[in-house]
Amino acid sequence: MNFEGLDPGLAEFSPAMHSTLDPVLDAHLNPSLLQNVELDPEGVALEALPVQESVHIMEGVYSELHSVVADVGVPVSVSHFDLHEEMLWVGSHGGHATSFFGPALERYSSFQVNGSDDIRQIQSLENGILFLTKNNLKYMARGGLIIFDYLLDESEDMHSLLLTDNNTLLVGGLQNHVLEIDLNTVQETQKYAVETPGVTIMRQTNRFFFCGHTSGKVSLRDLRSFKVEHEFDAFSGSLSDFDVHGNLLAACGFSSRLTGLACDRFLKVYDLRMMRAITPLQVHVDPAFLRFIPTYTSRLAIISQSGQCQFCEPTGLANPADIFHVNPVGPLLMTFDVSASKQALAFGDSEGCVHLWTDSPEPSFNPYSRETEFALPCLVDSLPPLDWNQDLLPLSLIPVPLTTDTLLSDWPAANSVPAPRRAPPVDAEILRTMKKVGFIGYAPNPRTRLRNQIPYRLKESDHEFDNFSQVAESPTGREEEPLHTVSKKYRKVTIKYSKLGLEDFDFKHYNKTLFAGLEPHIPNAYCNCMIQVLYFLEPVRCLIQNHLCQKEFCLACELGFLFHMLDLSRGDPCQGSNFLRAFRTIPEASALGLILADSDEASGKGSLARLIQRWNRFILTQLHQDMQELEVPQAYRGAGGSSFCSSGDSVIGQLFSCEMENCSLCRCGSETVRASSTLLFTLSYPEGSICDKTGKNYDFAQVLKRSICLEQNTQAWCDNCEKYQPTIQTRNIRHLPDILVINCEVNSSKEADFWRLQAEVAFKIAVKKFGGEMKSKEFALADRKELRSPEGFLRCSSIEELKNVWLPFSIRMKMTKNKGLDVCNWADEHELSSLGAPSQWGPARAEEEHGVYVYDLMATVVHIRDSRTGGSLVAHIKVGETYHQRKEGVTHQQWYLFNDFLIEPIDKYEAVQFDMNWKVPAILYYVKRNLNSRYNLNNTRLRLPGLRSECFIHLASWPRFQPLPSSSYLFL
Repeated sequence: MNFEGLDPGLAEFSPAMHSTLDPVLDAHLNPSLLQNVELDPEGVALEALPVQESVHIMEGVYSELHSVVADVGVPVSVSHFDLHEEMLWVGSHGGHATSFFGPALERYSSFQVNGSDDIRQIQSLENGILFLTKNNLKYMARGGLIIFDYLLDESEDMHSLLLTDNNTLLVGGLQNHVLEIDLNTVQETQKYAVETPGVTIMRQTNRFFFCGHTSGKVSLRDLRSFKVEHEFDAFSGSLSDFDVHGNLLAACGFSSRLTGLACDRFLKVYDLRMMRAITPLQVHVDPAFLRFIPTYTSRLAIISQSGQCQFCEPTGLANPADIFHVNPVGPLLMTFDVSASKQALAFGDSEGCVHLWTDSPEPSFNPYSRETEFALPCLVDSLPPLDWNQDLLPLSLIPVPLTTDTLLSDWPAANSVPAPRRAPPVDAEILRTMKKVGFIGYAPNPRTRLRNQIPYRLKESDHEFDNFSQVAESPTGREEEPLHTVSKKYRKVTIKYSKLGLEDFDFKHYNKTLFAGLEPHIPNAYCNCMIQVLYFLEPVRCLIQNHLCQKEFCLACELGFLFHMLDLSRGDPCQGSNFLRAFRTIPEASALGLILADSDEASGKGSLARLIQRWNRFILTQLHQDMQELEVPQAYRGAGGSSFCSSGDSVIGQLFSCEMENCSLCRCGSETVRASSTLLFTLSYPEGSICDKTGKNYDFAQVLKRSICLEQNTQAWCDNCEKYQPTIQTRNIRHLPDILVINCEVNSSKEADFWRLQAEVAFKIAVKKFGGEMKSKEFALADRKELRSPEGFLRCSSIEELKNVWLPFSIRMKMTKNKGLDVCNWADEHELSSLGAPSQWGPARAEEEHGVYVYDLMATVVHIRDSRTGGSLVAHIKVGETYHQRKEGVTHQQWYLFNDFLIEPIDKYEAVQFDMNWKVPAILYYVKRNLNSRYNLNNTRLRLPGLRSECFIHLASWPRFQPLPSSSYLFL
């Protein structure tokens, strides 16, 4: 029912009618309605009984039979005749539901459905009643027990529902979609888009769904696809009500006038066979409700809000003699319904009264109604008296109080053995989906059984329950779960908050090391993996922690504070809230699309791989700009005392920047050379190799060299030709960086297929060289010797570890005399002496003399594709000796997996294994061998030369001060 076109005064009840929603008797209420109603001391009706004991009803003519009070003073919002039992259901604007039994309207049940919203529609089912409110669908038993309570979105404003079959329900409202809900699973199965929003009335025939809109249109939709087949523009203002019977559709509503909406006294009638309008039917009342009452003919009942009712044929003229009047207690009628047998009409008014009109003295609401269950009467007062003189009197009739004495039925312990029934095994689906928090496991209900239904095997043999030992009690300790390709430690981790917050969450379960993780439940925390990579770069960490400037939002300052927290932590996770807040204030970050909304980050919208690669370029550029104006700290001066960087440059630039010459050669022969620098490189894959499935072998070094020394044809401006000309642009390297950063750019299936194909080719070569036919997983003893490193440690114990491996652990770069660059994969057993350098030379001397640089893989950032959680980003990091010395007191190197607050040591081959189905490489970090030994990094903490006043007045950078005196303070 659409109330938009009705009297606006209905939306605001007068204080006498509905002041505080407390039920009070209205002064206009007819006292005869309450002559048989018992009232409490405050005047509230406790029962609603018929008004008159006997009413004369003429057969075939509708007359008032009974009137009852449903909810005193609260308007009736909806009425509905039960389709299965002889009952009438009434809902009020206060969210209260009341049911009446039989034509005498005896109160059967009364309960609250919603505490704040009115009841919009009622639908009876076999086992209960459906109640629709603004954003809630509740299924309750006829006695008032809740069967299910389905909460819709808070933004929804529902007005109508339609039961399409026994298990499917359509729900519509003022939004631009209609929901389909499965009543068995209580879940939303479909969401149909509606071109014209505001579906307030829905009907169904064997051909169409009929949807009435607030705009005055009636749309006919397909039963299967819900697509619009036809549309009738009935009224220019709004639609009030419509009904369908046979091949006719009749509608009433409001038309637009100069003064607003006016009730249209012409009923629009449409022929569904020809899909066109026929002659409108003029009536003598203001129609607000209408229903077909097909008893002998297809009569229409037209009801006005003032209480006038008129019967007429839809294809004939209306007769004023067929008008009768309903006597509402309130000023307006609010609802109208017709029983399934067409023998009874129900009206509800604005004062909470219900009027029943019938055409016979003893009507039935349904053709075949089942019996209604009633509460059993109390039998305490009807028990017969007991005669103490009878010897055969059963003692069980006498109630016995609780006692602690021994009863006659108690058996001694020697003659009885307790045999408790063993609990059945937990469903495997529950164990598979269970998440353990502390010692409590949580899992969604698989809905394989009914509520409180537990099957037991009533067998005497104990071996029936041997399968208990085959299923673990929790996911902890189990291997990979079935039907899930993503390894458990790579999945997105979440923090389960309880009443105590984070106090009872066991972070040690995810991190048994002393390194600190980062919490993921803050906005834009997708960059946690990259923060860990920058932290474990020793020169970057020392530089950032020694930085301080006077900018209000400085990423370098906040990153230094975050690094300080990671230093102090002993395995507990840290939060990057301050760093991410400063990150969100930078306009460039927003312009590059690096700031995600909470909904996008939770649902995994957008490509995380592209996002983290843009973030990588942004953070290096931003740190370079933040430190470009600062002097170099003492910690970043070379061991020989020479300055680490030149004036005008930054330490970040010296660590990451690669100096290049860009040559543009026009076809006229003019050549332009321009010097530039870049902080990272993007992989450029060979043309045609992505689509080539023949299995051509490309070394990673070849692809990297092509990406660094890029050559491409493009349109550029030529000063000699004075116009844009096709030019050949080449890039030559003048100086290699200390830290080589590579964006993999695996953003489509073509690049992923290239990585997969190269890994397969490399694996076949390894199998042919070391594994033979690969009959066994393990290498033969002779082959294992070939795979040993010079130190004697076995590099690879199984041929399976070489699967999905294409990335080398080390690469060698050499600057040639003609400004060229040689790049090749480098193995650990290769020596610099093979290049012609004496073996006693150290790595630094060899680099100076021969221009040879060896880079070791330090970190890989990968994108985890998981459809269940939306994906995540993790990092494999090779943690150096200095970090282990500070944290754990040992000196060794180890690869670790960093997945937010989950930190776990891994094998080195796992860091370069990329299963492109779920584990996609995004960023690679290579560092020069023995990088930390090149610089004096002992000054890892910032010390102040006393606390001077100018430190706080000028907010100067701490590295600008003079050398440290004997006494100094540690700045926290």
